[in-house]
Parts: sequence; structure tokens; C-alpha cells
Amino acid sequence: MKAINLVCSTAFMMGAALVISLLTNVSGIFPDDVLTSDVRSNLTIFLLAVMLTITLSRIPFRNLDPVKNYRSVIRAVLLGLVFASVIPLAAYYILNSMDGYEAYAKGLVFLAATPFAASVGPLSLILRGDLEHALRSTIIVYVISLVWIPFIIWLTLGEIVDMTKVVITVIELIGVPLVVSRLITKAKIDKTVMSVVLNCVIAFLVWLSVSSTNFPKDMVILVVFMFVAFLRDFGLGSATEVMEKKSGIPWSQRVTDILMISYKNKGIAIALCVSVMTGPAIGSAMVPIAASIVIEIIWVAFMDSVLFSKKRMNRELEADREAGLHQTWE
Repeated sequence: MKAINLVCSTAFMMGAALVISLLTNVSGIFPDDVLTSDVRSNLTIFLLAVMLTITLSRIPFRNLDPVKNYRSVIRAVLLGLVFASVIPLAAYYILNSMDGYEAYAKGLVFLAATPFAASVGPLSLILRGDLEHALRSTIIVYVISLVWIPFIIWLTLGEIVDMTKVVITVIELIGVPLVVSRLITKAKIDKTVMSVVLNCVIAFLVWLSVSSTNFPKDMVILVVFMFVAFLRDFGLGSATEVMEKKSGIPWSQRVTDILMISYKNKGIAIALCVSVMTGPAIGSAMVPIAASIVIEIIWVAFMDSVLFSKKRMNRELEADREAGLHQTWE
């Protein structure tokens, strides 16, 4: 039972995969003669598309009307796409002009372009967040991402990448899962089995990408990218919590908003990187993504044990009741 609990833990599986990936990378035993860049690209896109299809299929049709719920949609787009992309994009423009950072900085573009993770919905349920808002926003934001992702990549890397390939990749990664997932919303899938399968796929994708990452010899470069990831996860997440709490926004909305602005879909970033970049440029562009994975594992652990701990959740819910604030699920 304990083993199943560990496999069902996304933070544990990502952490374990990261350790194995780094050992594989340092020891030089990654089978790049078998897992070539083309193989990695096709495998990543396929696995991520399957994973996203399964995850999105758990979101029902009800309450998806973007017109009726326009305020919720605007909030999700601003937090999950616009504001969440500011720090990676700013860092890209700064670092891309600095000697020694150009090859690596391009990975920041893929982090900036991706939406929040599709698991924001299930996490909102566990943490007593705004589940209806989370589920509705996930579908709508991913639809908007069909345009948003190519736009961000065109804006920053349009002169050096094949935009046709970018569009095709986005359709394969997001467009197809969006359509197929709507066809299987009523299919019964055991939650434990789904959690195990999805976490194993995530772990494999982390290993596949980080093991082949071309880490810089100058570790200062890696530390810089980890700092950028820290600003995005801890900075934006904590700032959202402080500002929304001061504004009198109840716990349920704060939880989901924090997840949207800080919890990026690293799988999409990895898939875009390995399919859009070519040759050694893939390994270099993966550095910011690998650095982001490290910080995000720490951020997830921080959210679980501190920011969204059961003790703090109960305290915040009681404070909301005393202030006359109502949760969305009440």
C-alpha cells in the first residue's frame, strides 16, 4: 500500500525521476544512439497527448460556457497565460543578449508559452479550491493555447524555428487531446490506476528529457535559470496569495488562482523543445526546463506542507467564515 501511495505522489515520482535522470546524464550512459532526437520528439508528443487526453476526459461538459462565466475565464487567461509568462519572457530577453546564455535561454520561451498543468483541477478539489472555475478554465485556456503558444514562439523565435512545425506540434499536443477527451468523458477510469499511469509517464518524460540535457560546465548558468524558476513559482505564487488575501478573496479562489499562475505544464514545454529545436540546440534549450523541474518539485512540496497544509487551510477557512466570506463550494 505504501508503495502505491508513493507512485501516486507526483512530487515523489518527479523527484525520483530527476535523481535518476541526473545520474544517467552525469555517467554518460544515456542511449542517444537509440533514443535519437527524432525518436525522443515523437515519443514525447505521443505520450503527452495520451496523458493529456486522459486528464482532460475527467472534466465534464457542464458549466463550460465562456460567455456566461466570462469573469472566471478572464481571470484564468490573465493568471494562467499572461501573468505566468512575464518572468520567463523577461528573463529570455535579458539572458539571450548575454554571452554564454544565448543557447540556453531559448528554453525559457517554451516555459513562457505553456499553460498551467491540467492537474490544477484535481488539486483544487483536494485543497478545497474553486473546482468549477478550475475545470472550466482548464478546457478554455487549453483551447486558447492553440493560438497563444504559436504566438509566443513566433514573437521570440520566429526567425529561427519552423512555425509550420510549431503549429502542427501544438495541434498534436493539445488540439487532438481536446477533441478526443470530449468523446470519452463518460468512460470509467479507476482513479488509482489513472494516477499511477500518469505519474509513470511524467517520470519517464522527465528522465527522457533531463538525461539528454546538455548542462553547462559553468554551474553559475544553471543557478541563474533556477533563480528565474524560483521567481516564477515562489515569487508569483506567494505574491498572488498575499495580494488576494489582502483584497478579501476567499480561500477557494486563492488556491486555484495560485495553482494557475505558478504550476506550469512542463510536459508541453519539453515536447515543444524536443520537436521544435534541432540537434545539440535541444539539449541546451532543455537546461531552463530542467532547472524549472527542480524548483517546481520544491514548490509542490512547499505548497503541500506549508502554503496549503491542512492546518493552515482550516485556519484560513475559519477566518473567512468570521469575515463573512463564502467559499465557491458552499
